[in-house]
Amino acid sequence: MTSTYDAIVIGSGTAGQTAAYELNRNGLSVGLVEHSPQPGGTCALSGCQAKKWFYEGAETVARSRHLTDIGITAPALGSWSQLKEAKNRFTEKVPANTVNGLKKAGIDFIPGHARFVDPKTISVDGRQIATRFTILATGATPMKLPIDGAQLMVSSSEFLELDRLPRKIVFIGGGFISFEFAHFAARLGSEEIRCTILEAGPRPLGPFDGEMVELLSDASAKTGIAIHNDVNITSIGQTGPSFTIRTKDGRRFDSDLVVHGAGREPDIADLALVRADVQRSRRGIAVDENMETSCPNIFAVGDCAATVQLARVADAEAQTAAANIVSRHKGDNHETFMDYTAVPAVLFTYPQYGMVGATEDRLKDDGIDYEKSWGKELGWPTYRRIGMKSAAFKILVGKSDGSILGAHILSDNATGLINTFTLAMHNRIPVKELHRQSVMTPYPSRESDIIYMLNPLL
Repeated sequence: MTSTYDAIVIGSGTAGQTAAYELNRNGLSVGLVEHSPQPGGTCALSGCQAKKWFYEGAETVARSRHLTDIGITAPALGSWSQLKEAKNRFTEKVPANTVNGLKKAGIDFIPGHARFVDPKTISVDGRQIATRFTILATGATPMKLPIDGAQLMVSSSEFLELDRLPRKIVFIGGGFISFEFAHFAARLGSEEIRCTILEAGPRPLGPFDGEMVELLSDASAKTGIAIHNDVNITSIGQTGPSFTIRTKDGRRFDSDLVVHGAGREPDIADLALVRADVQRSRRGIAVDENMETSCPNIFAVGDCAATVQLARVADAEAQTAAANIVSRHKGDNHETFMDYTAVPAVLFTYPQYGMVGATEDRLKDDGIDYEKSWGKELGWPTYRRIGMKSAAFKILVGKSDGSILGAHILSDNATGLINTFTLAMHNRIPVKELHRQSVMTPYPSRESDIIYMLNPLL
C-alpha cells in the first residue's frame, strides 16, 4: 500500500523541522522521515546547542582569569563532568520532544531509511510513499580522511561525552570544531592541559579573514593552544593509551587523545539521488536560489546542500524552500529567494571571533574598491575593565557609497556586535547613518564601541 503526502521532509534536524512545521502551518499534509534512533539532529544533540553548555562555562573561567589582579582574587574553576551532565540533561529530552512535537502538530513521523524510487516516490524501509514535493535535510557527517589509523580519532560528538579531559589533545584540522573545542579544553581542564591543532593548509579557518585569524591564533597560543599549518599527516598510531601522529616531513606529535576536527561532508550517500536525477558534488546537493535541486519540486536545505554549513543558515534555507512549495501548492507562483550576502558566523572561542560579509582578501580578489577601519589590542575602557588584551576589529566599507561590505570582531561579545553589522547590511544602512544610529547605544555594552570603530570611515 502506498501512502500519499503533499510533502515529505527527510531529516529531523533544525532545517527539517523548520520546513515541516512551516508546510504544516500552511495546510499541506506532511511526513517527516528520520533513520536515526535519536531524532532531533546534530545541532540539538551534539552540535551548536550542545556545545553552548561548555562555551558558557569556558567563557566564565576565561573572563575570571583575565580579571585576576584587577578585581578578582580567585579565578573560577571549571568542571568538565558537571557541564557534560548539564548538557546531557538537555539533550536526553530532545528525541522524545522532537517526535512528540511533530505528532502534536499533525506531522507524521516516519522512522526508517529513505531512498528515492523515482522523483515522486520515496521508499522507507520498503514502504512506498508518494509525494508531490520533497525537502532533503539529511545534514552532514564527519569527513572521511585518507589517513592510516583515522579510525583512532574520536568525533566531535564523542569528545563532548568524555568523562574527563586528558592532558595532551591533538585536533586534526583547523576549522570551527578544533578551535572551539581546544578553547573549551584549555579553560575547563587542568592548567597542565595542552592542545595542538594540525592544519593541512597554509592557515586555519580558511573562510575567515586572514589577518583576524592570525590575531585569534596568537590569543589561542597564550592559553596553551599550539597551531601548526601545512601539516601533511600520514598516520595515527596507538601504543597503550597514547597516540602518535606522524607527518610526511618526518614530524611527530604525541597525544592522549586525537579529535577529528577536519570538517563534515553531506550525508547523502544512501538516498539514491540518481533515481530522482538530483545533481550532487563533493560539497553536497546542487541547489538554486529557491533551494530547488536539478529535479523540479525536490529541494535541499541545511548541511546536505552545497551551501553554507551553519544552523541559522539551514533554518533560513528551510523557510525559503517551504515558502516556494507553499506558493506552488496554492498556485500563486510567488518566488522566495535565499540571500547569502550577509551571513553572520561566530566562533565559540574566547575571545569570540565573529564575522559577516566579505573578508579583505576577497574584496581584493574581486577588485572591489573599499576602505577599512582596523584596530588590534584595543585599549578602550571596555576591554581594560575586563583585562582583555586581544580585542580587535576590522570594518570594510564600499569606497563610493559607504555601504558595509564586511565586519570582523574579536571580543568577548562578538555575537552582539556582528548582529548589528548584519542588520545594517540587510537594511542597506551606510556607515555614516549606522554611526549616527549608534551614538545612543546604551552602556554597558560592547555595541557602544561601534562609533569608535566607524569614526575613521566618516
